Amino acid sequence: MNKSNNLSIASHQNNTLNSLQKLGLTVGFVGVFILLLTLFNVSFPNQSIWLSISIVSILVGTIIYARATYLSKPEGISNTGLFHKSLTNKGVIAWIIGVVLTAFYVALYWFPSYLGLGENGTANSGIVGFFDPLSYLINGHAASQWFVYGTLYTVAILGLGYKFILKYRHNKYQFVRTISVMFFQLGFAFLIPEMLTKLNPELPYFAKDLKNMWPLNYYFFEDWHLTNMLQGGNLGMFMLIFGIAMIFIISPILTYFYGKRWYCSWVCGCGGLAETAGDSFRHLSISTQKAWKIERWMIHSVLVLVFVTTIAVIFTFLSNNPQMSFITKDQFIYGVVAFLIIFVVALYIFKRDDMDTDAIFTMVSLSVIIFISLLINFFSNSQNILFFDSYELRKWYGFGIGAAFSGVIGVGFYPLLGNRVWCRFGCPMAAILGLQQRLFSKFRITTNGGQCISCGNCTTHCEMGIDVRSYAQKGENIVRSSCVGCGICSAVCPRGVLKLENASEKNRIKSNEILLGNDIDLMNLLNNK
Repeated sequence: MNKSNNLSIASHQNNTLNSLQKLGLTVGFVGVFILLLTLFNVSFPNQSIWLSISIVSILVGTIIYARATYLSKPEGISNTGLFHKSLTNKGVIAWIIGVVLTAFYVALYWFPSYLGLGENGTANSGIVGFFDPLSYLINGHAASQWFVYGTLYTVAILGLGYKFILKYRHNKYQFVRTISVMFFQLGFAFLIPEMLTKLNPELPYFAKDLKNMWPLNYYFFEDWHLTNMLQGGNLGMFMLIFGIAMIFIISPILTYFYGKRWYCSWVCGCGGLAETAGDSFRHLSISTQKAWKIERWMIHSVLVLVFVTTIAVIFTFLSNNPQMSFITKDQFIYGVVAFLIIFVVALYIFKRDDMDTDAIFTMVSLSVIIFISLLINFFSNSQNILFFDSYELRKWYGFGIGAAFSGVIGVGFYPLLGNRVWCRFGCPMAAILGLQQRLFSKFRITTNGGQCISCGNCTTHCEMGIDVRSYAQKGENIVRSSCVGCGICSAVCPRGVLKLENASEKNRIKSNEILLGNDIDLMNLLNNK
């Protein structure tokens, strides 16, 4: 029998591309090829037209390929050949893409001149100059490497987001959250900040990705950003108040009701790119217990580091600019210490049984560091905390975590380490929301152990490396700090075992009990007889 006609469901044969798929890839690669030419300083006579052709070709090619790939098949998840393709199983294609992405991020962060960014008053060239017409149209200035990156980032989420919707079109939750990610990226992360810059040319720059909040937005409390917001009129004051409200009011309330998914899977640009462009690599996330332990210690260590650097930067800002604030540096430190004492004591009294070792380590470390800082401040007149230059400390954080980890490794290593390596191991925002989700949230994924057939689809496709199957087999609620509530585990389950829910906090965490069915506590049932 001809292999192309093999109908066996156990066949390892990968489907060949049909004509429409080839057309889509061809159209898309035309747009990418135009961009590649600009990297080698190829000049186009009418940049506006060629830039439009490039972006439209990428989007149209993606749409054609996605429709040809998924609409010709029944609704539902098909992962035929997932571990037999070079792209999705760390093959040559995956390594090539990983190297190209990594090189691009290295140039973006540290060598923008190689991308054509003009320096010392010189005009842009290369790919940065290629985007000048669009930049002038939207924000009134010549393009920067960040404008190029933001444009390509948005195009990737829009095009591959459409592909994602078609792939999971049987699941309404995936449709709604993907539309949400596309909306927030296009509007709040790209168009609105750029347009505000054009509408308010006299104001200092501070509007960048309106949905990006501290600590993911680690520069929010830096001197230049605080100064620009304070001197930015009503708009700047709104951005300052809104940013602080997001940290202390809006985010905790939304996390309480919906878990960290409201941000990590519905709003965040990092999560949006991971879900759309990185969807093909979600199964590469390691789900061993060793990886879980490393993940917890790393992400909470980053949280401690960003907290300390932020406290240090604010302290130095208040020391250097006392006239710009209504509180003094001493009052700030006392306030931080009081907040930490109240917070840590409340956690110990009400939630100590639900806290893991690394979470306790995070709280204790923060408290100790701030107490030491208070003593140093009390006995000296230093403008820095812990004898470190605050801005130098922040600079190294920006280099190591904000650039190398989140960009170079976080995206460049998609094809090798999975699509959420940054979210799992390095994102301080994920750490904070994860602690809130674990301790103060109504969100959980309920499981019906009686229906589980242990196929392992849920664990395989969990981008956060959670062994979902082990929970499903016991019928135990999944309440993990790392869970971003993407719902793919539920979408790929053939038996409907998993369900994302927001309900009462009572009996939400049952990690030491044997469960049967959906939320049935056998031990409690026996004890009450």
